[in-house]
Amino acid sequence: MIESLSYASEKAGMEPGSLVHVGDVHDHVSSITVINYNGSLLEKRTLASVDEIPPYDTPETVTWVIVNGLENVSVIEAIGRHFNIHALVLEDILNTHQRPKFEEFENYLYIVFKAIALQNGDASVEYEQISLLLLNNIVFTFKEKPDDILDPIINRLNVPQSHIRSQGGDYLAYVIMDTVIDEYFALQDTFDELIETVEDELLTNPTHRTMTAIQKIKRELIFLRRSISPLREMLAAIHRSESPLLNERTQHYFTDVYDHTIRIIEALESYRDLISGMLDIYLSSISNKMNETMKVLTVFSTLFIPLTFIAGVYGMNFDYMPELRWKWGYPLLWVIFIVISGFLLMFFRKRKWL
Repeated sequence: MIESLSYASEKAGMEPGSLVHVGDVHDHVSSITVINYNGSLLEKRTLASVDEIPPYDTPETVTWVIVNGLENVSVIEAIGRHFNIHALVLEDILNTHQRPKFEEFENYLYIVFKAIALQNGDASVEYEQISLLLLNNIVFTFKEKPDDILDPIINRLNVPQSHIRSQGGDYLAYVIMDTVIDEYFALQDTFDELIETVEDELLTNPTHRTMTAIQKIKRELIFLRRSISPLREMLAAIHRSESPLLNERTQHYFTDVYDHTIRIIEALESYRDLISGMLDIYLSSISNKMNETMKVLTVFSTLFIPLTFIAGVYGMNFDYMPELRWKWGYPLLWVIFIVISGFLLMFFRKRKWL
């Protein structure tokens, strides 16, 4: 059986619900971490197999299962079999090219969204798909690779007085989404700085490198919009949901995430308008530079046209041209050249063409 594919199109012809990992294969070992907690208990373990999860599924505690790595399809398949998860949901978890969405089932909820970060402080954006399965007392988090994006939540769980410890799994799902989406604001700040830097360069000394930077930012903004815009629809669906797995009080917290998402989407829209304007400014700047160059060349051409005409007349080599035998003919010709050039230069300066 094929374990991993690079593109979703490579699954064409397979049966719906076929469990195949679609996405980048990261160089790490898949792991399963379980955090079991309530107001007075906190236990964290790394499991060797999925078979060790069911004992943690108790009504007295909330169980958070973090699956790092999707290349091991058998792990996802075993979770689906143990907890009766639909094959199409498992297929979506393994396909890392999903758009953010929310699906409601009788015994569980499925949420998928993107974690986004900038690479090395430039305009290259790194995407990671995060899938959540919310059951009655257990929350599954499926990530493409191990990283530190969820560490703030784990640190909060280590504090006995933390609000998370006294809430259910739905609140944990909210906290995960809120933590990931809050990282978007760091992305927004970095884009603010990048666009401001390119804008300053554009107004002072635009070069080909400026155009490359603008195009790169524009391209990344298109992908960002595709990854972030569906969050509005997804969070609105969560707010409308009447699932017993979502407490009414927790849904108000999701409204706060919705507000954050709207701010990010509005920022992306403003960036798109700024980039379009910057492209117009760049093209105008290049056109103005070309016009200045052409103006200088035109002035020189205009200066030399009458001089070339006179030189051409006296270069025709006719026998009966009396000026050719004048003693002061050559100096007089230079005087005419200088007078014509001076007059044209004065005329151009008066018209402010120079």
